[in-house]
Amino acid sequence: MKKNLLTILLLFSCISLVFGQNRVITGKVTDQKDGSPLPGVSVSVKGVASIGTQTDISGSYSLSVPATAKILIFTFIGYTPAEIAINKVVINASLLVDAKQLTEVVVVGYGTQSRRSLTGSISKIKGADIENIPVPSLESAIQGRTPGVYIQAQNGKLGQGIQVRIRGASSVSAGNQPLYVVDGLPITVDDFSTNGASTNPLVDLNQNDIESIDILKDASAAAIYGSRASNGVVLVTTKKGKAGDTKVTYNQYYGFSKPTREREFLNSEQYVTLLRLAGAAGGYSTTSVEARLKRYAAGNDDYKTYKVNTDWQKEITQHAPVQNYNLVLSGGTDKTKFYISGTYNNQKGFLIGNAINQYSLRTNISNQATKWLEVGANLSLSRTKNYRLDNDDAFSTPEQVVALSPITPVIDPRTGLTSGALDPTTSLPNASFPIYFNPLLNAQNSFFNTVDYRNLGNLYAQVKLLPSLNFRSEVGVDILNSSEDSYSGSLTSRNSGTPNGSGFNSSVTAVNFNTNNFLQFIKDIGKSNINAVGGMSYQRQQNDLNSITGNQFPSDAYKKLFSSADITNGISKTAAYSLLSYFARANYKYDEKYLLSLSGRIDGSSRFGANHRYGFFPAGSLGWIVSEESFMKKQQLVSELKLRASYGITGNSEIGNFPSRGLFTEFGYAGVAGARQTQLPNPDLKWETTAQTDVGLDIGFFNGRLTGQFDVYLKKTKDLLLNVQIPGTSGFTTITQNLGKLQNKGFEMQIDSKNIVGNGITWSTSFNFSVNRNKITDLKGQVIKGSGDGVNRAVEGQPLGIFYTVEFAGADPANGDALYYKNTDLGGGKRDRATTNDYNEATPVVVGDPNPKFIAGLNNTVSYKGFDFSFLLQEVNGDKIYNGGGQYMSVGFNNGADNQTIDQLQSWKKAGDITMVPEARLFGGNGVSPSSRYLSDGSYLRLKNIVLGYNFPKGVLEKIKLRSLRIYAQATNLATWTKYKGWDPELNSDAFSGNITQNYDFYAAPQAKTITFGINVGF
Repeated sequence: MKKNLLTILLLFSCISLVFGQNRVITGKVTDQKDGSPLPGVSVSVKGVASIGTQTDISGSYSLSVPATAKILIFTFIGYTPAEIAINKVVINASLLVDAKQLTEVVVVGYGTQSRRSLTGSISKIKGADIENIPVPSLESAIQGRTPGVYIQAQNGKLGQGIQVRIRGASSVSAGNQPLYVVDGLPITVDDFSTNGASTNPLVDLNQNDIESIDILKDASAAAIYGSRASNGVVLVTTKKGKAGDTKVTYNQYYGFSKPTREREFLNSEQYVTLLRLAGAAGGYSTTSVEARLKRYAAGNDDYKTYKVNTDWQKEITQHAPVQNYNLVLSGGTDKTKFYISGTYNNQKGFLIGNAINQYSLRTNISNQATKWLEVGANLSLSRTKNYRLDNDDAFSTPEQVVALSPITPVIDPRTGLTSGALDPTTSLPNASFPIYFNPLLNAQNSFFNTVDYRNLGNLYAQVKLLPSLNFRSEVGVDILNSSEDSYSGSLTSRNSGTPNGSGFNSSVTAVNFNTNNFLQFIKDIGKSNINAVGGMSYQRQQNDLNSITGNQFPSDAYKKLFSSADITNGISKTAAYSLLSYFARANYKYDEKYLLSLSGRIDGSSRFGANHRYGFFPAGSLGWIVSEESFMKKQQLVSELKLRASYGITGNSEIGNFPSRGLFTEFGYAGVAGARQTQLPNPDLKWETTAQTDVGLDIGFFNGRLTGQFDVYLKKTKDLLLNVQIPGTSGFTTITQNLGKLQNKGFEMQIDSKNIVGNGITWSTSFNFSVNRNKITDLKGQVIKGSGDGVNRAVEGQPLGIFYTVEFAGADPANGDALYYKNTDLGGGKRDRATTNDYNEATPVVVGDPNPKFIAGLNNTVSYKGFDFSFLLQEVNGDKIYNGGGQYMSVGFNNGADNQTIDQLQSWKKAGDITMVPEARLFGGNGVSPSSRYLSDGSYLRLKNIVLGYNFPKGVLEKIKLRSLRIYAQATNLATWTKYKGWDPELNSDAFSGNITQNYDFYAAPQAKTITFGINVGF
């Protein structure tokens, strides 16, 4: 009996011991709809509040639970909570989106956050919204879709640079473009163009491979990128595979493009009539004027009957087909997921000689090697060939063909060749026919091609050290090989100055290496949640350049420099910089209501002086989810209300690699090698720093049917990096110093509405609106002129790039002279408004601002029974544009015999005429000088994108064995409403670019209007 009792007691002891032990439960939490991992999901034991954890970035978790635990609870904002019985050691959960709580996940620096927990200002654009849009680069695709981001293309040439300003320009002379980070890798955005017009490295990115674009705008969001974040940060996340059957998707579109607008110039009759009047007014005899007209008319009298009436704008445009083909394979298992995409893009520009041809391949793969180790790789390969054009300031650029006379025939009847071609009798260029070099000859006998090979990839490994602690290591490299090859043949000698051909070739290899290594800690402690990141980053970029120029080729059949008889120039150089950084961020949330975020980054850069090599960039933000308070629970109107506030400091290091150093260059003499100093050192040179304050409000009504985000901000930048003038006695003219201040302040809002949901109909609207006011507050009295006519300037107390010139007052009714307001300062804020015909008596004043008063976008999407229709309107309002080409094309022949815009027919002709167009005087110089005469309102409203599509129903798809099938028609830049007199209000001439020179039009080609038809097939 005693033995039996002892046995029973021992048995109960063992059972108690077993049940008293903990066990470790692991698993993964995914989205029920698409199988994507959900990071940040809270996992807890039902009835035991003290035991819990959160899923990591891959959706995985590990939790030690008591043996008596029976149920796990999975909760995540925006998803319906799930309860799963504990009946095994591996428990995977699949959560269903809760429409009432839906909140998106945004990508932040070195991690992700739910929108609800966010305290910074971040705008998100989904990849689905921009795929298959026929534009050369992703900046154009996101134009008008988000507040606070002003995007402006230079012109309508394919592959040209695009200006992106996030909350205004933060620098006068350093870079103002944002930092671009693709899958954690800061990429190369340097411009290596040599023909005076910038190119756009982002053309190499395939927008169809983009999952999302997150734009970090305030310091709280961006400061973790430290010294490069003053201009904002654009985080690009590419698509990844999802667990499930392999999906094959084929996308194709085909269409055509043409210019959005053409200008109206004088026809033959108008040209001849006005030139005769201008010749007489300019003091030229009838004989000399008629001789000039005859020369322009190819040596005959056809101009007298207006027989030839050439529309030169028509001659520089071409049939411009657009085609894109994309094949995607994606899928995988719980352990291994893959995404493979191949794309061919071939697009002709509407300007003759302009085209882009591109191949790209992307492979993203991830593998859950063990319970504690995940590895993966993202790799993109591309080849882009850009058939380029000369810059806007060259006679050979197509748009300058408008200077040619309409009485000039396209084909010279004397030779049967293109007007301006070599004279067959002398083999010399026709120096005086037509008026200028004919750009059509450049299209026939020259080329300028840029070919980019780009390898962009990174490897990563993520190790689960503890249930709440992960370590992630990333190594990435962006290798860009860019080569330029150009040749200008004998037909172009009037323009090139070389009678037997000129050739050029350059090659740049840019290797950008980056590694990130950081720890991530996520832990629930009672009502508190802590999400912390800390680590280091290292980046090094080296650019190696070689170029060679040669002239004198045997004939136009030889176009490679090997055949050149005269090598005139050769260059070989290397430049590099490196950046070593340490960063940390901690996000704290209490009771799902109170939010706190702190971050800091230390950057050390080789670009700055030895005394200021390192900088510290801190930021902090607070959030209060008011709608979670008890006093908000009883009402039904407001479903979400959150207040946000942030402050932080960011930097700008986008300057040359060596401004802090003393530089020397070769200076040989009489065959003896030597060197001379070209730049003074500045060991105290440091970052520009921007301190930004942001206050925001997020609000939702009617269970999320109507939501809004509102932000006001103030950005103050100091220690501007400027080339400061110094006494010439030093042997130098300038030195780069930290001098000056500027500020940006503004307001942003975005309102999203689900207007109709249900009964097979959905209608949603998204509206964004932004105001930014830029002002230079300190330049120590300096006035810095921009390029071009110097009408754009940097002036204390004014916005960057303000138009500063003489104010035009129209034509003198008595004699047709151009009049200007004197604007002499009379004191007390008053100026002399008397007019004068002496340009030198007029005082330059502020006449306009190139910065818009506001920008806005409106996106509407409607779907019904398989049909979907959407359109995007983009508005830029209140900016001014200066037509630098107006001094030639809109001056009534006062500056030459260029063909004139149609408004010159309104020129003064007799005493008493009241007009804003001075008298036409051939070479008279009447009203030619820079003034507000050439300034126009640049406001516009553009139908940026419109799509009509149809998705075939499941019944049809099952019969034809397809997963999905969609056909659609799409138009880009379909309509533009503007008062601007030029080709296009979205411009900034590629020949006169920079931070100061803005909205300067100099024969800038208009944007392309593109219409495409496409099909998407899923297998």
